[in-house]
Amino acid sequence: MRSSYKINHLLALILCFGFLQSHCTTPYEPNEESVSEILKTLSSDEMRGRQALTADVAKAEDFIAEKFNQAGLSTFPGLSDFKQSFSLTEVSIGNASLALEGQEVGDSKFFALLNGENITWNEASIETSVISSGDNFRQKFREYSSSEQDYLVFVDPSFSDIFGRYQTFFSRPNRIIEGEENANTLFILAKPSTSFSIKIIPEIHQKELANVVGVIEGKRKDEYVLFSAHHDHIGIRTPVEGDSVANGANDNASGVTAVIELAKYFKSLGTPERTLLFVTFTAEEMGGYGSTYFSKQLNPDEIMAMFNIEMIGKPAVSGPNTAWITGYERSNFGELLSKSAEGTIYEFYPDPYPQQNLFYRSDNATLARLGVPAHTISTTPIDVDKDYHEVSDHFETINISHLTNTIKAIAKAGYGIVSGKDTPTRVDTELVD
Repeated sequence: MRSSYKINHLLALILCFGFLQSHCTTPYEPNEESVSEILKTLSSDEMRGRQALTADVAKAEDFIAEKFNQAGLSTFPGLSDFKQSFSLTEVSIGNASLALEGQEVGDSKFFALLNGENITWNEASIETSVISSGDNFRQKFREYSSSEQDYLVFVDPSFSDIFGRYQTFFSRPNRIIEGEENANTLFILAKPSTSFSIKIIPEIHQKELANVVGVIEGKRKDEYVLFSAHHDHIGIRTPVEGDSVANGANDNASGVTAVIELAKYFKSLGTPERTLLFVTFTAEEMGGYGSTYFSKQLNPDEIMAMFNIEMIGKPAVSGPNTAWITGYERSNFGELLSKSAEGTIYEFYPDPYPQQNLFYRSDNATLARLGVPAHTISTTPIDVDKDYHEVSDHFETINISHLTNTIKAIAKAGYGIVSGKDTPTRVDTELVD
């Protein structure tokens, strides 16, 4: 305890002089009482699991916005409050009529990724392509589904098994974020045809979502450091012993708690060198729609680093006061944090679960694909965590002391980047997931 006190006191002095240089007061220090209050509220039954696209997640967003307001943060440019609202359009097949060589195509033989426009195609009006026997189906699917051009893709019947799995998944509505321009892509399980008639009228529903964003403007107004976590979870589930609320204490009320505490901490230090953004994303559990929308609002070249915080409420397999970083080898972000933590009770190290591809499974992924040194910090031993995505992910399962120490460690380890002393190398965009 005495050693920890000395470290924290030294940290306060270093950061105080680094940011203010004069007239410095003792900075706010993340503490167990505040951490418990935030975490307990976000993971309470009253939040009903914070599922995106429900009224329940709005309760969490209001709570986070109020915490940002209390911390004295500014709103994001162009916003009147802390909520960054945007629309999500869900598009599915309403009515469809497909014929190849005059023969009707059954419902089980096609699926489509639609952008909301009516489709009226024949052999003279649409570009066709083929996924042939022996091709890499997944690779070809990614190629056509990510294209900006409309396509009709014939899939060789030898892929019937994997085609069926994809059809089941993509029978759900295609979700389009506000501002995106998507193409129409239709996949048909059939040999290529030179004569066809296709008519599809989509069914469209529009939903509203919101991130929560707070700002501390720095001296360098166009250099951003981002601290983030997702505030949504999976909502109401099948009851287990009468409990149906997936509270999401660790996933990811713990990360949101960290973002709020870090906002309070850095605000107490005065004007930083770089501009700091504190963001809690919506709809991570649905596919990262909140972070995808947010990533389009800034020039990625101006984002110096992203500290994405995910599931830090339980000690890692290496023990308490340690945290792992996804994509450690993708930039020197992790090395900088490890160096900053030298001489303290805390340790940062590479993600011990590389086979799970976690670098591209959280909200850091969108910005990482754009070259930003965007990494997720976590501590949970996910390979053995019995509470992950279960109704048992309660406040009582969280190690508050460990959570609080992790927040303090991120604050200290991030000092070099926040102060402008350190700048992580960029992620190589050629190394895709």
